[in-house]
Amino acid sequence: MKAAGMAFKLQYPLPVQYKSIKLDCGYRIDLLVNEAIIVELKSVDKILPIHQAQLLTYMKLADISIGLLINFGLCD
Repeated sequence: MKAAGMAFKLQYPLPVQYKSIKLDCGYRIDLLVNEAIIVELKSVDKILPIHQAQLLTYMKLADISIGLLINFGLCD
């Protein structure tokens, strides 16, 4: 991505704003591309609904409408 001139951030912290309070909940986006795409990386046997919910939560909190959930886990 760097060679292609694309902007990206690794392990990008995602704070939560509640009213006037900024909370550091420990959320971290694995990969944020061009401030427009969230990429969540997993290495699990099977993608579960909790993994999808995590990505959707990050997308909502960051106000980003495009997200990719990529699993590098082994398949039989």
